[in-house]
Amino acid sequence: MDISLDLAGRRVLVFGGALAARRVLARFLAAEAIVYLASVPVDGHPPERPHPQVRPVEYPHFPHGWRDLVSAVDLVVLVEVSAATERIIVDACASQRVWLSREPAASVAPLGRVTLVGGGPGDDGLLTMAAVQALRDADIVFYDKLSPHDRLDEWCPGAEHVDVGKTPGHHATPQAEIERMLVDSALAGLTVVRLKGGDPFVFGRGGEEVVACREAGVPVTVISGVTSAISVPAAAGIPVTHRDLSRVFTVLSGHAPLSENELAHLAGLGGTIVVLMGIGTLPHLTAGLARHGMRTDMPVAIVEQGFSARQRTTKARLDTITPLAAKLGARSPAVLVIGEVVRLSEHDDAASDELLQAIASNAEH
Repeated sequence: MDISLDLAGRRVLVFGGALAARRVLARFLAAEAIVYLASVPVDGHPPERPHPQVRPVEYPHFPHGWRDLVSAVDLVVLVEVSAATERIIVDACASQRVWLSREPAASVAPLGRVTLVGGGPGDDGLLTMAAVQALRDADIVFYDKLSPHDRLDEWCPGAEHVDVGKTPGHHATPQAEIERMLVDSALAGLTVVRLKGGDPFVFGRGGEEVVACREAGVPVTVISGVTSAISVPAAAGIPVTHRDLSRVFTVLSGHAPLSENELAHLAGLGGTIVVLMGIGTLPHLTAGLARHGMRTDMPVAIVEQGFSARQRTTKARLDTITPLAAKLGARSPAVLVIGEVVRLSEHDDAASDELLQAIASNAEH
């Protein structure tokens, strides 16, 4: 059951240590609730100082004090209490008919952790449930320009958001510096999320960040994301594989020009070619594939700004796509698709069947 409540101006009493309850406190503060925190000293130390906007309260010292305490608020949230105290609070809430909720405690270990999160191609709806939960638990989020970051205030209220500014062809923060910030934040005990567009392990340099964390002794996990290599062509109606047209697809980075040997192997492999970050090297790629035997009438598509209101698909042949892209001012972020599957986006189901029959007939002859 998913219940949404308007908590603006409502009184919320949280039980737990300020550190353990920090994510819970941040969410209720972001919802504009009036937040109270009841925590007890640990090992003889005074209670941790909560957020300046959180109002501390003391545990009651007499039995009916619990009923008085919970009756003064609209919602009670249990984060970190003993079993005996929980039973007292549950009974008090039941007798006073006050809503009661339980929330998991955030880590208070001296060593934090890093989670690399794939944010998908930009559509909020393509974030996985695991990605949303990781953001919800984060103390600090380092994000790229191409990641879905417009709703971070909603997904992880109270967390620090750090723009590391990576866009195609422009890295505002050097990769080594990003890795240092991830490690330093985790060593300070924070729960860290590194939010990337697409999938962290598909040309996202996620492997380098995992190695940096492991070398520093920082726990690190990876949450896969929907890669633009498949989803963006699909948004344009292009399947990267099709039983009768393409039994293999190759994904490559167009960040740097391919060697002659790589071009020769790529041209001879067949199937579908998907290129990420390939606008800058498009002339080199198309000329090289043609030079190594690919048909000049091979269909090519450029899908720009996938999953946005500015999405645009440009289709042409291998020998005409480069001048057309230049004329139209095609720009990154974009996904290139080379192969017969591009033709399928031009037809409805009946026309696609006719196309496939014609291709099969030509192959037989």
